[in-house]
Amino acid sequence: MSRSPEVGAPAPDFTVPGVVLNGDGGVRRETYTLAEHRGRPLALVFYPGDETPVCTKQLCSYASELDRFRSVGAAVWAISPQGLDSHEAFARRRALGFPLLADTDRAVARAYGVAVPGLGLRRSVFIVDADGVVRWKHVAVLGLTFQSVDTLAGELAKAASGR
Repeated sequence: MSRSPEVGAPAPDFTVPGVVLNGDGGVRRETYTLAEHRGRPLALVFYPGDETPVCTKQLCSYASELDRFRSVGAAVWAISPQGLDSHEAFARRRALGFPLLADTDRAVARAYGVAVPGLGLRRSVFIVDADGVVRWKHVAVLGLTFQSVDTLAGELAKAASGR
């Protein structure tokens, strides 16, 4: 397993496909490149799988509080190994209002040091500032719990203010 980027280090760049709900109830498929996201903070959320109990609870909690992230000018991108069809069904079923990215070959998970051979990936969150620098991270050992909206919103606010 690769090492996870340290706080203060540049976040590894990547380009992967993803899906996001439109305002009209449809889903758009787009390509997401971290380097093109510069200018605002980002919570990059790695989760093991669509429609699994902990992942569903985690992503639904973030979706229900999305305005808290937006209030500090931040975005949320969630990334897992499932493909676009799985992500699309999950986003529609759970009304997830942020992009779900498909890291089907686990290249991004490996770059962030959260890939676990034979098992998938570790539940993790990386807060990336507007300049593309990792400002905070949490890599779970077991992944049976997840970081709260309060924790992430606080870390995103710090990243947005340059602290």
